[in-house]
Amino acid sequence: MMSAERGLRRWHAAVDGGNDAAVLGAMIAEDAVFHSPVVHTPQKGRPIVTAYLAAAGQTLGNDTFRYVREIVDGDTAMLEFETEMDGIHVNGVDIIRFGAEGHILDFKVMVRPLKAVNKVWEMMAAQLERMKG
Repeated sequence: MMSAERGLRRWHAAVDGGNDAAVLGAMIAEDAVFHSPVVHTPQKGRPIVTAYLAAAGQTLGNDTFRYVREIVDGDTAMLEFETEMDGIHVNGVDIIRFGAEGHILDFKVMVRPLKAVNKVWEMMAAQLERMKG
């Protein structure tokens, strides 16, 4: 089985389970990298990648969130998603590269349109602040 297929099963289970930080942390490589749609600098290391993914899950993962397309090739998966945030339609893509054991090595999120990017930035910043709390 390809690493992406194994990793995706764990990813979907984590998303369906509410994006719990402990569950996410267990599936993220120690030296993983997260590429945010709103932060220019790649975020490196399991703790910060876990924090960003948990915050994204809390922010984007409302009852309108759904994956609408999935493309898997070897160690990489591309998942297109749609959701609504404060009445704004958000369309985005998760590009995830997995290690041999199915751990997440690299996670990139891209979001459109611009109005949605601005809303994601606003709500992610607030969620990350609450998590520091």
